[in-house]
Amino acid sequence: MKALVIGATGSTGKFLTDELLKDNDYTSVVIFVRKPTGKTHPKLTEHIVNFDNPALFKDLIAGDVLFSCLGTTLKAAGSKENQWKIDFDIPAAFAAAAKENNVKSFVLVSSYGASAKSSVFYSKMKGELEDYISNLNYEQYAIFRPGPLEREDSDRIGEKIAVKVFKVLNAISLFKKFKPLPTPLLAEKLAKAPKKLPSGTTIIELNQIFEF
Repeated sequence: MKALVIGATGSTGKFLTDELLKDNDYTSVVIFVRKPTGKTHPKLTEHIVNFDNPALFKDLIAGDVLFSCLGTTLKAAGSKENQWKIDFDIPAAFAAAAKENNVKSFVLVSSYGASAKSSVFYSKMKGELEDYISNLNYEQYAIFRPGPLEREDSDRIGEKIAVKVFKVLNAISLFKKFKPLPTPLLAEKLAKAPKKLPSGTTIIELNQIFEF
């Protein structure tokens, strides 16, 4: 299979890229990045692109499965408008281009509580992205909805606090559903999805990801 990845330099995407490169079922791994990563591998192709205009490189978004790990925080984005552009507009544009180029599978890293009907900005944004991609009618569509993530060298203060709190609560058998998920483990599960899941849409909630 030929895998395409956006968000390949992020806390989950970098591990996903490594998983795909070492998996013999993936013969080619194509990542779309803003600047060179320095990563080299016989199976790896790296496209340096301007994410503001995917139409310029639409023909490159072709393969068997597209993985989207792209996302940021409101603090890093600087505004809700910029966060929407990164978390919604870019993945949506890639999804549309990939579908047009006959990519069969899409694997999305979404978020716990994602819903287009949510009154919470972040959850609503993620839910609307899920729905947009669903309406493209991919042959296979996998949505992962993780909760708090354990990221290496994370600067997401709120998430780091949440991870610590839930670890304490988990230790006394409380809120097991919200067990923090290490990003390397999430990456491993993402790589398995196209090979393991049936056709149609599958939603893997946070409490199901560990057993997936």
